Order: sequence, then C-alpha cells, then structure tokens
Amino acid sequence: MAYASLYKWSLEDPNGFWMKAAEEIDWVSPPSKALFEDKAPFYEWFADGMVNTCWNAVDRHVEAGRGKQIAIVHESPITHSSKGITYAELQARVASLAGALRAKGIEKGDRVIIYMPMIPEALEAMLACARLGAIHSVVFGGFAAHELAVRIDDCKPKAIIAASCGLEPSRVVHYKPLLDQAIEEATHKPDFCVIFQREQEVAKLVEGRDVAWHTFQYGVEPAECVPVEGNHPAYILYTSGTTGQPKGVVRATGGHLVALKWTMKAIYDINAGDVFWAASDVGWVVGHSYICYGPLIAGATTIVYEGKPVGTPDAGAFWRVMQNNKVKTFFTAPTALRAIKREDPQGKLIEDYNLRSLKALFLAGERADPDTVVWAQRNLNVPVVDNWWQTETGWAIAANPIGIQQLPVKIGSPTVPMPGYDVRVLDEGGHQLGAGELGAIAIKLPLPPGTLPTLWNAEERFKKSYLSHFPGYYETGDAGYIDEDGYVYIMARTDDVINVAGHRLSTGAMEEILASHTDVAECAVIGVSDALKGQSPLGFLCLNKGSGREPADVVKECVQLVRDKIGPVADFKRACVVDRLPKTRSGKILRGTMVKIADGQDFKMPATIDDPAILDEIRESLLEMGYPKA
Repeated sequence: MAYASLYKWSLEDPNGFWMKAAEEIDWVSPPSKALFEDKAPFYEWFADGMVNTCWNAVDRHVEAGRGKQIAIVHESPITHSSKGITYAELQARVASLAGALRAKGIEKGDRVIIYMPMIPEALEAMLACARLGAIHSVVFGGFAAHELAVRIDDCKPKAIIAASCGLEPSRVVHYKPLLDQAIEEATHKPDFCVIFQREQEVAKLVEGRDVAWHTFQYGVEPAECVPVEGNHPAYILYTSGTTGQPKGVVRATGGHLVALKWTMKAIYDINAGDVFWAASDVGWVVGHSYICYGPLIAGATTIVYEGKPVGTPDAGAFWRVMQNNKVKTFFTAPTALRAIKREDPQGKLIEDYNLRSLKALFLAGERADPDTVVWAQRNLNVPVVDNWWQTETGWAIAANPIGIQQLPVKIGSPTVPMPGYDVRVLDEGGHQLGAGELGAIAIKLPLPPGTLPTLWNAEERFKKSYLSHFPGYYETGDAGYIDEDGYVYIMARTDDVINVAGHRLSTGAMEEILASHTDVAECAVIGVSDALKGQSPLGFLCLNKGSGREPADVVKECVQLVRDKIGPVADFKRACVVDRLPKTRSGKILRGTMVKIADGQDFKMPATIDDPAILDEIRESLLEMGYPKA
C-alpha cells in the first residue's frame, strides 16, 4: 500500500491500522483493541495486552533459528577493538544478568538507573530490566553528579547499574566518583549498585552496596521473560525542562514495540539480518529507539560505536565502520556530518572505503541544513533523508518512508507526517494556518503508539508542558510550515522565531543561507534584544579547515547573502567568526544560552553541555561586538 493511503487509514481508523501493525509482535495475550480513550487526554495503546520487550528483541529470534546471527557489534576505535555478539550469546548474557538482578530483589515495576558508556553491556542492562518488567532510566554516561542525583530523587531506583569509566579520545572519564557523589547528594538511596569494571580503570567498590558485574552473576539462575501489560512503562528518559527540573518522559511497552517494529521496515527499510547503525548514544532517545530496541526487535544487527565522527582517528571513521560491517542504513545527526565536512570539505576520505552496502543515510536531532544534505548526497550517492522527531515522541513525526514508498526529497524538509501524526500549523490563537504560512507546529490528539502517554509522576506538568496551550493538540515547541504538497518544514524552535520590527522571521532560514557559503562549515543565528526593533539577528560562523580566507571578508559576504535572499527586512548586519559553537553532547546548538549571554542575563550552565569553556569564547566574541548592550 502506498504512503498516502496508509497515512489516510491511520488517521481515519487508528484501531484498524495499529492492530494490523501489532500482528508483527509476539504477544503473551493479544490486546482487545489498539486505542484506549477512557482517560483522555491521557491516551493509552494496547493497554490490556500482555507482552515482554526482551522476548521480542532477543528470544524470539533465537527460537526462530537465527541464534548464530550477530545481534550487536561493538566498534571502539578508542580501544582499537571490534567484536560481535550473536543473538544466542545475547540471550544467555541478558538472562544471566536479569537472574542476578532478580536474586537481589528487582521485580516488575521497580526502577533501575543505567549509567554507562557506549559498550554492549549498556544494552544488556536495558534488556535485562525489560526481561523482568523493571523500568529502566538511562542517564548519559559521565553526566554531572548533581544531574544524576536529581534523576535518582525523581525516579527512586532500587538499583543503579554503572561502569567504572567511559573513554574519550584523550582521557578516561571516571564514572564511579561521579556516581558516589550523586548517591551522597541524593535523598533517595538505591539498595545496591552493579559496577561493570573496565580494564582501563578498576573502580573502588563500596562494601555492602556495590557488587561487581561478573561476580554477582556467579551461580544465579537465568531469568525468564516476565509478561507485562501493554500500558506498563518500559522506561523513563529524562529530557531537560525549562524550569531546570528534568522531565521524565514515559514510554509504554506495547506501543513502543509496535511503533518501533513498524518503523524499522516502513521508514528505514530494515529487515531481519540487515545491518543498521545509529551513531548516537544510549543516553539519548535515538540510542533507545534505534541502537537498542528498534534494530533488535526487527532481528537486525545493530552497531554500538564508542568513538567520534572525527579524531578517532580521522574524518574517515564513519566510512570505515560502514565498510567493515556492511551497513545498509545509517542514521546520524547533521552536526556529525558537519564536523566531517569541516575536516574533509571535498569528501576525499570517502574514496578510501567501499560503501556499496549503504542504501540510505538518515539525519535527525536538529535541522539538516541544505548544504550538509547536498554534500552528503554528492559524496555518498545515496538518498539523504531528514527525520523530525523528539525525545517525547520516540520515533519520527515526519520522515520519508523509503521501505513503503520513497517520496521525492525536498531539501530542507523531513518530508511528510508519518502514520498517526495529524500535523497542523497553528497561529497564536490556535487557528490553523494555510500552506506555506509559518506558525507553531502541533499534533492533533491522540498521538500514535510509542509516544509519551505522560511524564513520570507529573501528570499536571505533562498537561501544562504539552497540552494546555492548544487544547486538543500536542504542542511540539517547533515552528515551521507545511507546503502545498503536504511536506513539513521545521524552521526553528518556537523560541527561535524572532520578531524584527513586527516581522516574524526564522533563524533557521538565515542559517540555511549562511551555511551555503563555501567557506562556512557550521553556523548559528540568534535573536538579541534591540531597543528599536525588539529583536535583531546575530550570526556566528565556523569556517572550513584550510579556508585561508580573512574572517572579515567572509562575514561581509555572508551579510550580503542574507540581504540578497531574505531582504533588508531581516536586519542581518552583524556576524562573527568563532572556532566552535556551544553544543549539547547530542550535537544541539545551545542558542538559548547564547541569547542570554548576548542580552546580559543570568543563565544556568546547561547540564548537557559538551564543553563549558566554549561559552567563555562566545562571551569574548560578543564583548568584541559590543554585547551585552549597556
């Protein structure tokens, strides 16, 4: 069935559409229907079915005779190692770990925090929790102690599973002292901690509380899969909140399984036995959906990569992993490609590798600027597909469903809404806007399966954060428009739409133009306070390596480019060249923080910032330009 008829079916008959999709999952007892509306606006999917995630991700593939197939490949250019784990080995390892957790009192409904680097054991910990019906909450490995403490107090874990350390290209990140500090700071204390000791650093264990990964599994009975209800939380994943208190996004088990299985084939064209690689981290939603669960539910091979796009050892790192593992579909963030493009503007390193297995490249996590998309298309010669989704949704709101029907690519658009997402563009009053009109993007309720049903222990906050501004809709917090062909364009976060003398302008549109300059590797545009016009745009430019141009000349040309493409109305007159932009570890540019520095406001250091020192560099650049204004 073609995309248009599938999409129409999903909106007109959500029960029929999603019950059909649910046939792809092994149920202990099937649900009586898909959508449960009795608690609206807290909708539930497959609520009365009984199911187990670990069975669907691991055991059923072994039962089907595919136990010898590689389930997980661990690629670590930092330790110079590559190893594969078969589905049969994964089943034995997960059942053993789950058995040891059960022996120490972990059962269905208990919370377990996982604080680990990019190693297969992180996935094993997630799957072991799922096997028991325990609710895991993965916290990005190496996260600051205070942030970990906040999460401990919010979800009150019975246990924490951690590693002794993480590895960066030039240093060892000491996880255990951070964990000890977080537990000391937190009001809630876990019953016990499981520590996976890495050979690069053996951590000191706290007697009576800490147990070693291998030792505590010795002699235990492996655990079987525990059936849970379809609406039972599979995990909690914290995303930063505007109040500084993180929001615990809940993912319900049944909808999570059905949606991810559907997406693997329909969106990413992945079947059992194919190799899928999402170059993300298990601490982010992409790592949950498309490093751990999605590929394994589909019976594919997934890659766990402990490295960087550049510097481990060079800008050819991604291509080497693809060649060596015959990757069919690759998924990464535009920021990773921009880092590669900056180091290797002509894509010369790509020529050193055989990438015949690669059929498509997917991008998500932030807007994919057209210049980066064109660079990837030209050098990789495969479809380059943007996705748009959020931690809250768990899978793509808009994408190009290449496994059903590959739609024409429009550069700058993540293509079209996926089944179940009734996407609308609204003005401030909640009225629907016409084709091409910029506004707030909202999704008519109910959201499809696999999306958040609520926030952990915070129903009122869930309503206030997402449902109150536009009653009957989920507010995405993104701004954009839908064109006459139904293609979605995400131009900025709602906060990044700036008002220049009464004109609503997208900083994203300005960034697209700046990124098209041949010397610009990466850029950001923010709106700073302006006494006359309300707000005025300010650009930050990172130049390609070896550009050799005078920064002042590039700035002058970029200012002219924006004037030519958008016009004087944009008031784009000021930009500066910087070495790097402040980002989160997942690659999102911290525009809001940059605005506060430019406007002279106090700000809280973002917990997810990759390198706090960059903010000092940005402050210096702003001071040279005369910001903050007195």
